[in-house]
Amino acid sequence: MDRRRSRTAVLGLGLALAAGLAVAAAPQIGPPLKGLRWLAPGADPVARLTRAPTECLTLPAAPAARLSVEIGRAAFRTPVVLGGQAARSGVACETCHQSGRTNPEFHFPGVSGPPGTADVTSSLFSTHRDNGVFDPRPIPDLSGPKARLKISQAPGDPALAAFIQGLVTQEFDGPQPPPAVLQGLADYVRALSPEACPAQADRPVDVAGLMEDARRAATAAQALADAGDRPAALVMIAGARARLGLIDERFAAPDLARQRRALMAADRRLATIAETLRGNAPPPLTALAAWRRDSLRLEADLTRQSGRSLFDPPHLAATLQVRLPRQAS
Repeated sequence: MDRRRSRTAVLGLGLALAAGLAVAAAPQIGPPLKGLRWLAPGADPVARLTRAPTECLTLPAAPAARLSVEIGRAAFRTPVVLGGQAARSGVACETCHQSGRTNPEFHFPGVSGPPGTADVTSSLFSTHRDNGVFDPRPIPDLSGPKARLKISQAPGDPALAAFIQGLVTQEFDGPQPPPAVLQGLADYVRALSPEACPAQADRPVDVAGLMEDARRAATAAQALADAGDRPAALVMIAGARARLGLIDERFAAPDLARQRRALMAADRRLATIAETLRGNAPPPLTALAAWRRDSLRLEADLTRQSGRSLFDPPHLAATLQVRLPRQAS
């Protein structure tokens, strides 16, 4: 990436990060959870929004390779990476590929035909690949057999990274990903396989899982900041903040205001670290480590109160009964 493009990427991420904080503070408009926007009509929203597939991931033993996969894992879950309309809608790679798999209940108006399909040549997210034809295709399972995927995932083959780059910049009008992020996404997809799938097919969507994702992203951010890779570190911080946002939307009840304030405070700390990185100041040597440590206390408090939040299936069902009667379970 040349210097001008690198600066553009940093500035673009700065705007996205600032917008993320503003959204978290704004009054809620629309469905109570973003995931409802792309849930197929007739699907059970409580089941689909309180359970998720387990991840079929093998982490490499070598530290550098492991870090690259962790970078890709966080980027895969970060809407900022796709940019444009996708980022504004909260869409990330994981939206179509839950836990690196597929999403049989994905249905985005104007993009999907039957559930589990997407038109990757639609002008809704980008004009680059619009072919003027509505031709949705089944969303592939990235954790399925490699032979079924159309792009080679052989180690060292540049085809996968080139494909992902085109997907981000052409299919979604996103900014050019920092090299470490692009390589990480390719390495993450390579590390998914059916042999790594746990015996348990799904898991609960809960505070602990999302906070652990945020900490993993923050850990990757620290490693990148220490290496002087500010653009990639900013993507990781955006990833951590995105996970906080998913927790925040489930703590919307008035009697959970204290927990939302704590989430906002955690988000502001990450925003401050990002501002430091964007300002060419020396990377914060302890700020991210302190944030990870303090996040454990925040997680414990949020977990204790999660029975009153939209992580709790009965509470979610009651909320959707009022707001979305046609989807009530």
